[in-house]
Amino acid sequence: MSLNHHAAFKLGLIVNPLAGLGGSVALKGSDNVAELAIEKGAVPKAGIRTQHALSVFEDLKDQVLVVTCAGDMGQTWAEALGFHCHIIDSPVDSPSTPDNTRQAAMALKTLNVDLLLFAGGDGTARDICSAVEDAFPVLGIPAGVKIHSGVYGVTPQASGQIVRMLINGELVDLKPQDVRDIDEDAFRQNQVKAKLFGEMSVPQVAEFVQAVKQGGIEQEELVLEDLAAFLVREMEPDTLYLIGSGKTTQAITDSLHQESTLLGVDAMVNEQIIALDVTESDILTLLAKYPKCKMMVSVIGGQGHVFGRGNQQLSAKVIRQVGRDNIIVLGTKTKLKSLNGRPLIVDTGEPELDKALAGHIEIVTGYQDKVLYPIR
Repeated sequence: MSLNHHAAFKLGLIVNPLAGLGGSVALKGSDNVAELAIEKGAVPKAGIRTQHALSVFEDLKDQVLVVTCAGDMGQTWAEALGFHCHIIDSPVDSPSTPDNTRQAAMALKTLNVDLLLFAGGDGTARDICSAVEDAFPVLGIPAGVKIHSGVYGVTPQASGQIVRMLINGELVDLKPQDVRDIDEDAFRQNQVKAKLFGEMSVPQVAEFVQAVKQGGIEQEELVLEDLAAFLVREMEPDTLYLIGSGKTTQAITDSLHQESTLLGVDAMVNEQIIALDVTESDILTLLAKYPKCKMMVSVIGGQGHVFGRGNQQLSAKVIRQVGRDNIIVLGTKTKLKSLNGRPLIVDTGEPELDKALAGHIEIVTGYQDKVLYPIR
């Protein structure tokens, strides 16, 4: 469709079809491991998450022209919902590559779109930032395994809500936000540090756009020791515990002198690790063996995510089997204070399950210390 289509809002759209593939199969990311992830049984979800975002303003589609790439990099998902599309002349390899993303972003930069909406993770944000920097507004649909950058909506639906506000002409601030990704040298030393790669101009609606991922500022080692001691005391015999990911949950395995996976999910029974770095498939097999199961997950500081950031192994199917009552959420009070009253977030990829998990939940913050906190 011509760029001169009568639609008032021109929405650029780029989808990284490989984003998030590594999550459910414990690969910690998707960069350069897409084929391996698929071999391990991973199912692409970036397109579906894009549709979750687009569906929020689907009723306004006659006011929108989606300017996008051919096939799974955009066209497939927008046209399935009935949006009018203009397909840009930009290469799409099979499988798609970071260079495809960069070239598409540069093409959209020259076509005067009102907003570039993209689906991916931190790697995708880096690729787009290298092409457009802060030249015009962008907004991410979270679809990656790791998301440290502040350019994404807190969920796909939140990203869609921001676009809806823009289409309707509501006043939305634009502010520069950091694009960050894991420092690979530090990661090889088993440290999680995010490097700054640039800034992009992002529409801001406080409840919908996530913050840059942060760590705690209190004396974390002492707090985590107390928290771990309490949780170990409370562990039940012959119960499967799914632990991870992150430094908060790692404190539990450290206190028991057990090997663990910093960025993965580990399985424990009777205070012994029985499986390291488990995948979604591994967990489902373990659940068939152990009828009693609890999962321990931590709050991401600054963002507030409990599910959907770095722990996709704990999939919607796993969460349903374990049950809300068997989810133990851990978080220091400093992390909770960094949210400035914002609720915790679940982003399982299935909106109905997200609604079922919403409400208030107990957060273990120390030894015999809990707070009640909202989750959505």
